[in-house]
Amino acid sequence: MNLTILGCYAATPRSLTNPTSQVLEIRNRMFLIDCGEGTQVQLRKNKIRFSKINHVFISHLHGDHFYGLIGLVSTYALLNRQADLHIHAPKGAKEIILLQLRLSNSWTGYNLYFHEIEGDLPQVVFEDEKVIVTTIPLQHRIYTNGFLFREKEGSRKLNIEAVQKYNIDTCYYQKIKNGSDITLDDGRVIPNSELTFDPLPPKSYAFCSDTMYKEDIVPLIKDVDVLYHESTFLDSEEHYCERTMHCTAKQAAKIARLANAGHLILGHYSTRYDDIEKFREEASGVFKNVHLADDGKVFDFN
Repeated sequence: MNLTILGCYAATPRSLTNPTSQVLEIRNRMFLIDCGEGTQVQLRKNKIRFSKINHVFISHLHGDHFYGLIGLVSTYALLNRQADLHIHAPKGAKEIILLQLRLSNSWTGYNLYFHEIEGDLPQVVFEDEKVIVTTIPLQHRIYTNGFLFREKEGSRKLNIEAVQKYNIDTCYYQKIKNGSDITLDDGRVIPNSELTFDPLPPKSYAFCSDTMYKEDIVPLIKDVDVLYHESTFLDSEEHYCERTMHCTAKQAAKIARLANAGHLILGHYSTRYDDIEKFREEASGVFKNVHLADDGKVFDFN
């Protein structure tokens, strides 16, 4: 599970910082989460093969989280993309993007699917044989969701020495990995536990931006391996949180502690601050494993 931060600052792009966008690689899937201005430039700078991105998840329709989407959609068309592109976003995203494509006469040559999200309860928005993605209802100035990405439990790992010891034919390997015992020609039953190793524990990643402090999400992200949580303000500016519906670094750390998260990544910093290290200092007093997002930073949680 790898996370590349393309942008993690609030509100507006600056010469050296970018608004929210990140790429999550999990079980050989590459997901784009939010798509602020400059996302496709950041994808190139970070040498990410964005042709591998087939699913885009948009948390909400504030510009610093999706104004880069039309550019990415159009660039894919110019590059003669053939693969389908799925956009999971709040209701209204389809209307916005299709209007821009229509007025610019820039229709895509690939299939563009919109999966618009409504409702205030958690819902599964993507699922295949390896990964499931569920919304995390957040509280912001407009309708907003975070996303919980979870690996499904993998197959058991084959113990090569054991299967060779019993001279088991390779045609049975998949059956063994699926959990079956094996009966040998002489009638002996070899239990699966002797022929395999447990699969690696499935990993999970929660993206929570933008939101005010909201303990309601804690049961939804309980025991998550990695939590990215917005931390727009430092404690000295907490008085801005209620009006803007954002969080402080300390509040993000409290959510991580209550959820028993493995790691906390802070991001969505207000551009009023010159030193983001202060966010780590404040959060570390509440939660131990604190990391700072920054543009171009890569986290490897394998």
